[in-house]
Amino acid sequence: MARRAVVGVIGNAHLVENRFAVQHVGERNLRAVAEVANALPLMFAGDPEITDLEQLLELVDGILLTGARANVHPAHFNTEPNPRHEPYDPARDAMALALVRTCVDRGVPLLGICRGFQEMNVAYGGSLHPEIRELPGRMNHRMPRLPTGEIHPDAEVVFADRHSVQLSQGGEFEKLFGRDLIRVNSLHGQGILVPGERVVIEGIAEDGTIEAIRIEGAPGFALGVQWHAEYDPQRNPINRALFLAFGAAIAAYRDHRHKPFAGLRRSG
Repeated sequence: MARRAVVGVIGNAHLVENRFAVQHVGERNLRAVAEVANALPLMFAGDPEITDLEQLLELVDGILLTGARANVHPAHFNTEPNPRHEPYDPARDAMALALVRTCVDRGVPLLGICRGFQEMNVAYGGSLHPEIRELPGRMNHRMPRLPTGEIHPDAEVVFADRHSVQLSQGGEFEKLFGRDLIRVNSLHGQGILVPGERVVIEGIAEDGTIEAIRIEGAPGFALGVQWHAEYDPQRNPINRALFLAFGAAIAAYRDHRHKPFAGLRRSG
């Protein structure tokens, strides 16, 4: 049986019962990698004190930067922090920002979702707005809530498609999806304010919010989306196409990495 490609899925700092420190990953991310990208998901700690970047990249064929509860710390884009925009996860910031640049430089396939999308922008000198809904003319991109303020209990409502995204003509996303207008879910407060130096905008929501990016000059797959594509790629054609493309990229990277070793085995 052929070896499946391996995808590193970043973890997030979390406290269980407000006292036990853990690293956790949403299961939908793992299932999207396993069931649609046809790869083995490998969780790793989003903390450079625990995870060695170089050893990690020796083990994996691609990286998935997931969404998370914590915002990217504003110190990374010269903005003062505000308690209203907590929590933060500084260890993940340190891990992810370095990982983005290294993956792009080496051609390691990289997919950023929600916070991961934002990390890709910050890694190249871009900035974020802590609450996109506070900007003039923007919609509330946060997840739906009940009148009581509680998160809506129905996941189908929370993750339902809520707005359209116009894609750049001739861009990577238009080619990937076979269309220039899509509809997506929306579950974020923070969003891109100023794009980073190599960040190419390829998708914009109807209210002007940036929703899809690629990294200019990347030798490998390096795409990011603001929406939660991991929710339903098993049945949603847009999200499925994204994870299938990611899966193809990591499989090609795996095959390329192991070609020299295969040749040595044959010659022996």
